[in-house]
Amino acid sequence: MSARITDPEQLKELLGIPFTPEQLACVTAPPAPQVIVAGAGSGKTTVMAARVVWLVGTGQVAPEQVLGLTFTNKAAGELSERVRKALVKAGVTDPDPAPPAPAAPGAAPTGGAVADGAVQGEAVPGEAVAGEPQISTYHAFAGQLLKEHGLRIGLEPGARLLADATRFQLAARVLRTAPGPFPALTRPFADLVTDLLALDAELAEHLVPAERLRAYDTELLRALEEVKLTNAELRKVPEAARARLELLGLVESYRADKRGRDLLDFGDQIALSATLARTRPEVGRILREQYAVVLLDEYQDTSVAQRLLLSGLFGGGTGHAVTAVGDPCQAIYGWRGASVANLDDFPEHFPHADGSPARRFALSENRRSGGRLLDLANGLAAPLRAMHEGVEALRPAPGAERDGVVRCALLPTHAEELAWLADSIAHLVRTGTPPGEIAVLCRTAGDFARIQGALVEREVPVEVVGLSGLLHLPEVADLVAVCEVLQDPGANAALVRLLTGPRWRIGPRDLALLGRRARALVRSSAGPAAGEDPDRRLAEAVEGVDPAEVVSLADALDTFLTPDGPDDGLPFSAEARVRFARLAAELRDLRRSLADPLMDVLHRVLTTTGLEVELSASPQALAARRRETLGNFLDVAAGFAALDGEATLLAFLGFLRTAAQYEKGLDNSLPGGENTVKVLTAHKSKGLEWDVVAVPGLVDKQFPSDQARESWTANARVLPHALRGDAETLPEIGDWSAKGLAAFKEAMKAHQRTEELRLGYVTFTRPRSLLLGSGHWWGPTQKKPRGPSAFLEALREHCEAGHGEVEAWAPPPEEDERNPALEAAAADRAGRCPWTGRPGRRRARRTWYSPTWT
Repeated sequence: MSARITDPEQLKELLGIPFTPEQLACVTAPPAPQVIVAGAGSGKTTVMAARVVWLVGTGQVAPEQVLGLTFTNKAAGELSERVRKALVKAGVTDPDPAPPAPAAPGAAPTGGAVADGAVQGEAVPGEAVAGEPQISTYHAFAGQLLKEHGLRIGLEPGARLLADATRFQLAARVLRTAPGPFPALTRPFADLVTDLLALDAELAEHLVPAERLRAYDTELLRALEEVKLTNAELRKVPEAARARLELLGLVESYRADKRGRDLLDFGDQIALSATLARTRPEVGRILREQYAVVLLDEYQDTSVAQRLLLSGLFGGGTGHAVTAVGDPCQAIYGWRGASVANLDDFPEHFPHADGSPARRFALSENRRSGGRLLDLANGLAAPLRAMHEGVEALRPAPGAERDGVVRCALLPTHAEELAWLADSIAHLVRTGTPPGEIAVLCRTAGDFARIQGALVEREVPVEVVGLSGLLHLPEVADLVAVCEVLQDPGANAALVRLLTGPRWRIGPRDLALLGRRARALVRSSAGPAAGEDPDRRLAEAVEGVDPAEVVSLADALDTFLTPDGPDDGLPFSAEARVRFARLAAELRDLRRSLADPLMDVLHRVLTTTGLEVELSASPQALAARRRETLGNFLDVAAGFAALDGEATLLAFLGFLRTAAQYEKGLDNSLPGGENTVKVLTAHKSKGLEWDVVAVPGLVDKQFPSDQARESWTANARVLPHALRGDAETLPEIGDWSAKGLAAFKEAMKAHQRTEELRLGYVTFTRPRSLLLGSGHWWGPTQKKPRGPSAFLEALREHCEAGHGEVEAWAPPPEEDERNPALEAAAADRAGRCPWTGRPGRRRARRTWYSPTWT
């Protein structure tokens, strides 16, 4: 191929980009294995596109010999568009490329079964467009690889790809039909569906055969027989191992069912592709001949199986021209299988042909944020830079050293914090900042409903992003609560939400009496002497019976359906008796339709409970937003793929539970293009940027969170560290003693602190010009004050150093002070009319801030 570009200056002129020296070094490096540690906002996508232009323009490769892989369809589309436009702008390729050659007779049609993970129109191996680089997602690439070469390992090309939702359908069916017994699996059914899928995914991500896990846990149980288990935490270890062995049997049944139906999920795709790459070297030779240059985006987020797949095809001492790009400081997906060690160890996994490690480059000039914002981010990330080789502190672009402002506040209460946040955003919108250039980033989705309501109240257009966010909004949470009570009579938390909500308005006294009746029903069904029988109590303890799972408020509710209910003498109010009876009758009627199609069940719940009518009665702006929210949720339900035409409420609830627990695990939705303030989780913000970013909830134990990742010593769904492909980066247990386990737990907490630091770094590098950070002392339901987190304290120090403004900083509460939110709620209940639910007048609280800035 003839050269059209001869020197780097010509490249800069053709593309019109003033590349920094470090960017140009990455772009013009010879075609050999290399890793680029690209800091936040340092232009990694621009560099990848320019590298393709340089290699093609200098005649080193043809455009169709370039393969680029990234994680999401959106990222693949953006990278493909950037590369295509750069090639056209540089005059390297024709703006109107010729269409691909027609398929040979008998060839499989485009978009075959296993490749269904690709986006429509996305280029994948075997579907090359003449003169076009091939840009794909990692999963679509693996799917196409199996489609073309799966027969080499005995995989039929007709295998179909399971959507996430359909996995829940199949797993629920496996659990329902399993013969049992499973004495160690004591969690609710919907949780077991999630546990089964989680363990299956971990086994696939780390290429661990079921037999290896079975042997490990069996040996662990044998070893623990010789150990004195002196506390509850130690006793959880054999309990978890026994439960994991039972769950493993269900995983094997689930996998057998998939094989019998010719089905694969995304985990199977990657695991089988990795097996293909490691055991069939001829496949790697074919791919290396087809793609002379490979670009791997967001490499710090790849799993162990993905690394083995890619190194098996393009690494292993072949010296192939692979460029991996990533940032270990932004490795925030370890909880879902990503291994940051892949980026750190790239030079050893992809060495030159002579065995020398691949070269490491760095990009550190940030062209997104002002210098004062970068000073904050660099201070937070200092411990991370010390952990990873090749990471440099971020530098601002020339002239931007004094740009960027931080404003922070610590308010007395959670309500006042959100008022400060909403007032600040409303002020920005009124003074000319487009709503679409503002984002609110939260550690979890728990405050989404309150934030949305506060902004709507101030007439600020707002959009809640993602399924996990939808689940926290009241109109959706109420609908899901009804569904949970219908499906599981033991869903006490969901029933309490309904009973204490605006429709039924059951007070704490009647609610407590209902709980007493529920406990009495358990005792009476167990027999009068059951509570005093020590042998029975011992048997229940061994069997893992949890009394909290046996007590059912729904059963107690049903006693009000007939006038001759139990004569227990409990002094329920007359109003409560009537409301209990009406709700029980309503739930009984709805349960008759549980066998109907999912959408029929949901619409019947909406009609019967009057939720749609309640939405219409809301203030106009809020009603419109809530109807839109409910419509988005019903769209999710309608898209819930069915297996053999059967979409059950049970499987859908399991799907929602996982979405709520793992935030981004099942939810790939991204902010829309509307001119609205975006409310989303910090995890979802990665790769995005706005002029203004607000981060509420910077309070102790919340952000950064002190909740450790699920531990394999107490959770059957988690793979033991020793079996993981990244075991060297995870804490180990020294010995099976109280001291040894305590040290392990402390190491896990330290590991979590590092994960939270990475998430904070990602969050605080999203804004271009203004960062708002806030916290509070009193939460909405807490009896003890919270106070500022380490992140908010860092923002305060940064502002006091002259880089921003501390708008409010409330002093700590007095030692004997009580949470005003709890006192106000109690007074509100006491003064509320039992029929209208209208609150009485309340004394206004002092405001702790005054937005004086412009």
